Order: sequence, then C-alpha cells, then structure tokens
Amino acid sequence: MTTPLKDILIEQITASGPITLADYMAQCLMHPVHGYYQKEHVFGADGDFITAPEISQMFGEMTGLWLADRWIKMGKPNPVHLVELGPGRGTLMADMLRAISPVEGFENAVNVHFIETSKQLRTLQREKVPNATWHDTLATVPDGPSLIIANEFFDALPLHQFEKHKGDWLERRVNVEGETFSLVLTAPSAKLALTPNELRKSPEGSVIEVCPAALSITGDIADRIASHGGAALIIDYGYRKSAVGDTFQAMKDHRFTDPLTEPGKADITAHVAFDQLKKAAEEKGTSTAGPAAQGMFLMALGLGARAQQLSDTLDPIGQQRILSELKRLTASDEMGTLFKVLAVQHPELPPAPGF
Repeated sequence: MTTPLKDILIEQITASGPITLADYMAQCLMHPVHGYYQKEHVFGADGDFITAPEISQMFGEMTGLWLADRWIKMGKPNPVHLVELGPGRGTLMADMLRAISPVEGFENAVNVHFIETSKQLRTLQREKVPNATWHDTLATVPDGPSLIIANEFFDALPLHQFEKHKGDWLERRVNVEGETFSLVLTAPSAKLALTPNELRKSPEGSVIEVCPAALSITGDIADRIASHGGAALIIDYGYRKSAVGDTFQAMKDHRFTDPLTEPGKADITAHVAFDQLKKAAEEKGTSTAGPAAQGMFLMALGLGARAQQLSDTLDPIGQQRILSELKRLTASDEMGTLFKVLAVQHPELPPAPGF
C-alpha cells in the first residue's frame, strides 16, 4: 500500500541511498505533514495504542503526588516548572494537576510546560491544560527548579541498529526496491561507539541498538536538575540492563504490524535501555533510583489503597472496572513488569519514594 510519506522516502532513498533506521523512524513519526503524530486518532480505544494515563486516572494521581512530595522536599520553591515530555492528549497532566490541587501552595507555584512538536497534539493538549506553555525542546523552558515527567516518550525516539556480520559490526539501513522497503547492512556510522562495550562482544548475527537522542535528552534533563534543583520520572517499556535483540516495532489498531510497510500510518517504537539512561544522568551529577518495575513502583506509592478508596464509592460494575485498571497497570502479564520507572533527582534530595 502506498502512502504520501512512502513516496517521499522512495524518492529520497533512490536519490541518496539507504537511510538509517533513525532517519526512517524520525520521518515516519514526525514528518511535519505526513508523520504519524500529525494524524487525528493516535491514542485510546479509537487509536492505535493506549497508554497508562488513558487506562486509569489513578496513574496520573500517583505520579502527581510523587512530584508533589519532591516539591515539598525541595523546600516548596515558587515558581517551579512542571514539565512533561511527549504529553499525548494532555490526560496525564490534567490528572496530575487534579491530584496535587489539595497540596497547599503547590498549584499556585506550578508553571506547566509541554515538550511537543506535533501541532495536532498541541491542539488536543490545549483543551485539557489551557494554561500550559509549549516548547519544541527542553532547551527553551526557563531556568529554575523543575519537576519533569516523561511517560512513553523515550520509546519513540529514533534509534540505530547494528548487526554483527562476519566478525564486523555493520549498520542496518532502510533500502527500497520498487515500492518495497527492506533492511540492508552497510558500513557503520559513528553512532556504533555509543553502544555498550560488553554488547559489542556478542556473537555472530547479534543485533544491538542505541538511541543517541535518548542519551542526549536524559543528559539535558539531568543538567537542568543538577544546576537548578528538581526531580524527574522516566516511565517506559524496555530493558533494566541493555541486551542484544531487535526491538524495532510498529503498532496499528492495537496490533503489531511490519514497521516498513506503511510509513506514517503506524506507531513505531523500540525498547528503552534504562541502564544507559541511568548512566547518562549520573554523569551529569544527579542521583538516580531504579529502574523499578512499574507495578511495584505504583503499589509502593499507594495505588492499591487508592483503588480501594475509589471502589468503595461505586456499584459492582464500577468496582470491576477499577480492579481491571489496577491489574492492567500492575500485573506482570500486563504493564507491571515490562514497564520500568527511573527517577533522576538533585543529589541533595532525600531518597525517592516508590523504589
């Protein structure tokens, strides 16, 4: 099936040769006209996938109270920048703001900032959080104490893949024959040097991945926190410790699909290497906690008690819904284990709760 973006990519590859997976992924997701995140229905039951904030209000309540606790431990700075990277439809921020409203002084101290490049998503976010300020990157958020959250943001950042072939590491790139995209092996780019040394000792045929953008953005978050104070939560699916394997994948209509088939029409992601993010943050002078499994983290924050509190006010059908949401967020066969949570904070802050 042809798509407008497919024609653009075919023309580009035909003219200049195979492109890196990172280039392909960036075009598919963020092309200003035909990118996936410019389409109308991305999240939720009528979209292609569903995120934790869309599953249950309890997710935003728990993360909001975690950030409120850090604000109190910071000495209640006013103002404080509440920053979300990749805020989706604005559901998470709206739930967090509602949860923190009883915390004395916090709501008035908060300036909300969204890091979002999609015009279509900015419109949806404005409906739920009209007083936010929007940025293309973290760099334009004003200096000052910051509370930062990134939920399912890092998995969509462009990555590079390398495959060991006849003893050498070669880079996987996207090529085209006719109208069919395929992966080919080419000379490696300098990004190979960013892969963990121990993974480069892997056997013939192994695939290793690295996401330079994830390392850079984590460094920027940590830089801000080390310089001006604050804390961050990074929540996503991926590895506690980097491993070999191909995690480049696509999701359409809540099902996995070939990421090379319909560019711009499916969500493309890859697993997050949390140990690499942790190292990037610590190199900037921040302290970290985790990564912890999402289920354990949320339960340690009191998710079970909150679910019970909500259930007590509902009829049996509502109680069953709350139980289903709780299971979806925490069970090992749902999001509980695959999803991880990493905290990054100023070294003078006391230990982060939930870990």
